[in-house]
Amino acid sequence: MATVAEQLVRTLRDAGVERIYGIVGDSLNPIVDAVRRIDGIEWVHVRHEETAAFAAAAEAQVTGKLAVCAGSCGPGNLHLINGLFDAHRSGAPVLAIASHIPSNQIGTGFFQETHPDRLFAECSHFSEVVADPAQLPRLLRIATQAAVGKGGVAVLTIPGDLADRKATGPLTERLPLVEPSPPVPSSETVRELADLLNSGEKVMLFAGAGVRGAHEEVMALAEKLAAPVGHSLGGKEWIQYDNPFDVGMSGLLGYGACYDAMHEADRIVLLGTDFPYDKFLPQARTIQVDHDASRLGRRTPLDLAVHGDVRETLRALLPLLRPRTDRAFLDRMLREHVRKLEKVVGAYTGKIEQRRPIHPEYVASVLDEVAADDAVFTVDTGMGNVWAARYLTPNGRRRVLGSFRHGSMANALPHAIGAQLSQPGRQVVSLSGDGGLAMLMGDLLTLPAYDVPVKVVVFNNATLGMVKLEMLVDGLPDFGTDHPPVNFAAIAAACGVFAERVEDPADVRGALEKAFAHPGPAVVEVVTDPNALSIPPRITGEMVRGFALGATKTVLNGGVGKMVDLARANLRNAPRP
Repeated sequence: MATVAEQLVRTLRDAGVERIYGIVGDSLNPIVDAVRRIDGIEWVHVRHEETAAFAAAAEAQVTGKLAVCAGSCGPGNLHLINGLFDAHRSGAPVLAIASHIPSNQIGTGFFQETHPDRLFAECSHFSEVVADPAQLPRLLRIATQAAVGKGGVAVLTIPGDLADRKATGPLTERLPLVEPSPPVPSSETVRELADLLNSGEKVMLFAGAGVRGAHEEVMALAEKLAAPVGHSLGGKEWIQYDNPFDVGMSGLLGYGACYDAMHEADRIVLLGTDFPYDKFLPQARTIQVDHDASRLGRRTPLDLAVHGDVRETLRALLPLLRPRTDRAFLDRMLREHVRKLEKVVGAYTGKIEQRRPIHPEYVASVLDEVAADDAVFTVDTGMGNVWAARYLTPNGRRRVLGSFRHGSMANALPHAIGAQLSQPGRQVVSLSGDGGLAMLMGDLLTLPAYDVPVKVVVFNNATLGMVKLEMLVDGLPDFGTDHPPVNFAAIAAACGVFAERVEDPADVRGALEKAFAHPGPAVVEVVTDPNALSIPPRITGEMVRGFALGATKTVLNGGVGKMVDLARANLRNAPRP
């Protein structure tokens, strides 16, 4: 007799789902047992359900396919919520299975009772309870198509007793899992867009994650308009490589001339970005192109809102544009970009390889050189985001995953687990902060348990660096940010993971190379300077006053790694004034 649990698992398996991340227990046991009995799908036992959701989010992002996580009733599925918020805001197609208390106890205040269908409503496109076995096939179709079709999370809440009941209908059903077709704006809108760009003297392009797959079209647009191209953190991996128009990144982690170009332009074109920091936007003279119409105009007033896929929109637009021969604005911004990068590059050079404590910029720059050309980097929120943004060199094959929209700590190791299990032949590197790693450190045990060959690089500065910076900006002395030194390499070794601890900068490269050559999981812990912080590209008077009050001995720098070389290369064809 086939059960609802078996029907669920077989249908997911037949739809291409290869694993479910979670922790076994009580109301979830029928589903886990069905996974045990059914070939072609596995259960990945993590040490925290939050890890399960993060891992599923990363798998979905690197594969583009539906990924699945699960949690038992009450606290079990409640632990999923942070990772599900991250997945949903990243547009990762994830199905969460939230098992529930016995059906006849719902609403009675039973042991571990929560209401998952309500709890997960804010971080999902679809969240419903399966109340009868006959509902399962249909609700599963709706949930999975919502996750894939809209890009984000869907949640099915299934009482444990119902999962153990006899299934109705076919044992497995075909799930549609159809991705939406890219929207194309009307010809009238494209003509209006062309007229605005043709009339602008100084046009600047700002690219986000939505330019994925449109690199060629964005470069063609920049060339026709002689426009500098900046990017958000989410757009960096898709647009910075092979880009002779690059002027860097804006935002709190930004660098270069992006901010200046945006504020001097008389036309700013936001391409596939929902950039949240409105204070960095000029709040005028702006055009926005996005496949999600709900994002249009929510960060800044618009002269024109274009609902369309970036690539399809630009393909329709390019024939209508007149080529621009005046490169004065572009060339000036390229020169300014080089000037700004050269001004701060001393933080990255200048015998930094001999300085102790080790500068994290140096570690990140060596990591960039040692890592594979198609590596997947997962990055902890905090200063790890800064080093990744400024030192990891995109090339069109590498991926960089992080909690860039939700901003959660502790995402790097769980993301790495999901990325590695779904891409077994690919190098996956977790850039973990000591604060982030400590928060979900139990999942170091997951690495040897499944022989997941993730390489974890721990930046251990014994402090919450980003929080310290936030306090300094507010003029506050840092408090509660530091903690006693911890030997993470020793902890990793006790978990059965190959590990090395580095305190001498001369040993950084060798330790990374050794770890990357190791066939299984490895941890390289680098003891770094707690005073190596970063300043944003635009400093306000309020920030300066804050730094003056709080930053007496703090090293404020903006090292940028190889990007200064890229900027200099882009400048070769720009005439000197």
